[in-house]
Amino acid sequence: MNHLLRCQRLNNRYFALRHGNSLANQQGIIVSHPQNGVPEYGLSETGQLQVIESVGTDRQLDAATLIVSSDFRRARETAEIIHRQLDSHSPLSFDQRLRERDFGELELGPDSAYAEVWQEDEINANNQLRAVESPNQVMARVSELVSDYESRYSEAAVLLVSHGDALQILQTAFAKQEASKHRRQRHMETAEIRPLLLD
Repeated sequence: MNHLLRCQRLNNRYFALRHGNSLANQQGIIVSHPQNGVPEYGLSETGQLQVIESVGTDRQLDAATLIVSSDFRRARETAEIIHRQLDSHSPLSFDQRLRERDFGELELGPDSAYAEVWQEDEINANNQLRAVESPNQVMARVSELVSDYESRYSEAAVLLVSHGDALQILQTAFAKQEASKHRRQRHMETAEIRPLLLD
């Protein structure tokens, strides 16, 4: 359930950051299983530079920002760069609810296979084609994380470092739309920082 559907206002300000270009992006493969994504497939050199440039041009985040990241290596390395660049006052937090969407049987296959999954998502928010994690399942976990931070903090800036599909679906939750519509949200580029605003 998308708890954000019931919210009229939020206690905190939220920002999404998609990890920088990764070795998986460079190779054009899907890395969505923790046994692969947590220890391996970190940022490429391009990705590291993207993140440094992104935070250098952003004027919304500062040292007081709380940084919460997926524990996948590409997200973790992104969060570590941001943490250093901002000279953050708070320790980094890692939360499995920000992990990449699990793409099931498509793991380590070509990323061109995303299109087939997304096409089915539009029809069915419970889509589990080829054992993928459904949009509704992803929305439940990312929305739950925001709910937790709403109950724990007030007037904080919270940066959520995650992955393409997870953040597309989180944006859909903030827009108070069905999870099946996640591809209608404006695409997030690697290392892009975007405010998350309730519709």
